[in-house]
Amino acid sequence: MFGNRAVAYMGSGKVEVQDIGFPDLVLRDGPGVNPLNVGRKCDHGVILKVVTTNICGSDQHMVRGRTTAPTGLVLGHEITGEVIEVGRDVEFIKKGDLVSVPFNIACGRCRSCKERDTHICENVNPDRPGSAYGYVDMGGWVGGQSEYVMVPYADFQLLKFPDKDQAMEKIRDLTMLSDIFPTGYHGAVSAGVKPGSTVYIAGAGPVGLAAAHSAQLLGAAVVIVGDLNEERLAQARSFGCETVNLRNHSNLGEQIDQILGAPEVDCAVDCVGFEASAHGANAVEAPATVLNSIMQITRAGGRLGIPGLYVTGDPGGIDEDAKFGTLKIRLGLGWAKAHTFVTGQTPVMKYHRDLMAAILSGRAQIAKAVNATVISLEEAPKAYQDFDKGAARKFVIDPHGLVK
Repeated sequence: MFGNRAVAYMGSGKVEVQDIGFPDLVLRDGPGVNPLNVGRKCDHGVILKVVTTNICGSDQHMVRGRTTAPTGLVLGHEITGEVIEVGRDVEFIKKGDLVSVPFNIACGRCRSCKERDTHICENVNPDRPGSAYGYVDMGGWVGGQSEYVMVPYADFQLLKFPDKDQAMEKIRDLTMLSDIFPTGYHGAVSAGVKPGSTVYIAGAGPVGLAAAHSAQLLGAAVVIVGDLNEERLAQARSFGCETVNLRNHSNLGEQIDQILGAPEVDCAVDCVGFEASAHGANAVEAPATVLNSIMQITRAGGRLGIPGLYVTGDPGGIDEDAKFGTLKIRLGLGWAKAHTFVTGQTPVMKYHRDLMAAILSGRAQIAKAVNATVISLEEAPKAYQDFDKGAARKFVIDPHGLVK
């Protein structure tokens, strides 16, 4: 029997690589597992040998201690792997298949799944609709920053790559299909990006960069990325984006005016979420900043895509309201401007096949856009530290040394 090493959250600011049990087709008890999910049989699932698994900004929220994640939680919801075992009820996925795993866990049977809203599956999380691997309050499905992982509902969920050799040549790009490429694309689509659009992307982290590249793929005329981190803004400029440094210049509208000749854009995407900062040199955390600023600079009738994460429980919130996700949002401004808001997790399965085709054809260059950087499993703790300091990289963990 194989061993299985995994990256686990061990308290605020700390992760460790630990030996955990080899997965089987049952959801066992463990850190974060919902009691109602313990013992859940998954004969519809598979065991994957993880080929790549990425560190996500959503993981970083937990590692900073900004959620109610329990100590020992195995992290990781961005998973690409090779099938090494199939459950008795799996019909179409076979051993040896190389697959991308959507970060949303979805049964394929409930009303939401049948309506393609796989981000709010009703059958995988006893607490509320929607689930993910290795994430707080998401049902307790074991994370994939590991050597091996169990994935349920395989026939419904998994995206099989048509040619394994071709896929391994483009694995740095294809690994982004589990989350950030569909998430960035969903943000741009939700914002109504179309040929000729002017677009503002709040945040130059990996999701923001993915949204910016997605806006380009959708035909945007000008993509403007805003952040307080100059290294990340330089990464955005590397593939043709305009940028605004909100640490040096606090007035976003004035900076957009300098670029476009008007202080507004057609649409905007929030890729920051609840740990947002105010603008300016000595800015402090102000979680409603991004939402309020994108309402200010988006034209009347425009759309706001909000893939940035907002939570209902934040122990580190700046005040009692923020600890429960209650923010001082200028909803009246959005109402007066007739804005459309689209929020929530991304329904990955709505986009991942088309984005795979864009990658395999060479049309999409997502690994270049997000500066994909391959590391070993043992290097994951340091990568979390570097990511927390603002590194302009998307860290891709290669547990078995399979990436050329």
